[in-house]
Amino acid sequence: MRLLLDTHSFLWFVLGDQRLSTLAVHAIGDIANDRCLSVASAWEIAIKANLQKLRLSAPFPIFMEQAERNAIDLLPVTLEHLNVVFTLPLHHRDPFDRLLVAQALAENLPIVSADPLLDAYPITRLW
Repeated sequence: MRLLLDTHSFLWFVLGDQRLSTLAVHAIGDIANDRCLSVASAWEIAIKANLQKLRLSAPFPIFMEQAERNAIDLLPVTLEHLNVVFTLPLHHRDPFDRLLVAQALAENLPIVSADPLLDAYPITRLW
């Protein structure tokens, strides 16, 4: 199965955070699954770390190597994804989450996320 990780799901997975649900741990940890992290999530992590709203265990470039070490692919942002963002109703106001929803819709991917606000969109949320 191909999965899109929400930013917090990626962070909690690589940091071993107990807030990650059992289903999420198994889905992300299963190397048979094709796990994706949006470039938008990497951007969000960089912004929050720079603003000191997020403390990373290593400098950003080194921390982000966790994606490669865990065989998590980076999903680029395309114009197709942005076209979907343009059409989304404003159920969720966070621009990063809205882009993840658009990517999930365009790529037909379930999102691994604890955020119940995503359920307002026609996507599959695993948690």
